[in-house]
Amino acid sequence: MIDAQLVRKVEVAGVAALALVGSLLLRRWILGRLARHAVEQPHSVAGVVREGLATPSLLWCLAVSLDVLLNLSELGERATKIANNAVVSFLILSFTMVASSVSIRAIQRYGERQNMPFAVAGLSRTLTRTLVFSIGLLILLRFLGISITPLITALGVGGLAVALALQDTLANFFAGVHILIERPIAVGDYIRLSAEEEGTVRDIGWRTTRLLTSANNIVVIPNKTITSGNLLNYTMPDPAAAVFVPLMLGLEADVEKAEKIAIECALATEGVVAVPPPVFLADPGMQPTHLQYRVAFQVHQFLGSGLIRTAVLKKILAQFRAEKIEMPETGLIMQKRS
Repeated sequence: MIDAQLVRKVEVAGVAALALVGSLLLRRWILGRLARHAVEQPHSVAGVVREGLATPSLLWCLAVSLDVLLNLSELGERATKIANNAVVSFLILSFTMVASSVSIRAIQRYGERQNMPFAVAGLSRTLTRTLVFSIGLLILLRFLGISITPLITALGVGGLAVALALQDTLANFFAGVHILIERPIAVGDYIRLSAEEEGTVRDIGWRTTRLLTSANNIVVIPNKTITSGNLLNYTMPDPAAAVFVPLMLGLEADVEKAEKIAIECALATEGVVAVPPPVFLADPGMQPTHLQYRVAFQVHQFLGSGLIRTAVLKKILAQFRAEKIEMPETGLIMQKRS
């Protein structure tokens, strides 16, 4: 009797081991095909799927082997059913987690290629994760034989109470959806709000939007603040920005020579766009104590335009002094204004 039991245990262990080896070989074949496809098409979803399956697939192989072992073991019917339900539940939850991770990465990669703000924003990750996990939960409940009708009824009643208690949070959530659909801003845009906050949009989340300021700090702003106030987007419709450098000349200054110097200095400064070329404008022109002009030019983006404006002004002042361009006395100007 003992020998028969021992033989039975060895047979069961052998079958479980074969199931483990077979599942590992299948895993290796699938990952190999995905790897080759990812090499042939670097921007395909195959690479993302392979990254998502690499570690969880090992646990799936162990789960298959364990399920075979439980089915062949001489356990009670109730214990076998509980064990099988536990294994299948684990597989459903793990598949759901992998599907969520792969979906988020695939959507983000596609959004980066297609320049889709919704796909690369944090809100898209939240919505994708919620949708995938909801589907996985419904599948799990269906497998366990649990009716979802009472659950939906309870969620409907509880959802009303939650909506009343979380009005501010829901307002920010739908404001985030509004931002991603209407696209007044996108990740990477440089913006300024009516409350004087300004910076580069780093992420649009389900409740807040994060700005990276010029001081390398993160400002967290509720989404409804962005949709309910005035917003200046320096990146739309074109990231190029117009910059002005005010210039004051003496009443007897050679305006044509000053104009030539100002335009040449602007064009010689790194970061200034050559087309359209800089222009020399009267702003407003003749004053009782001086002549007031400005040189206008474009830079590739607003961020960093202050440094370019400073560099242009330094070059112009240096050339004005070298060419003896008359400039007004500051004290005289202030005396006339007072």
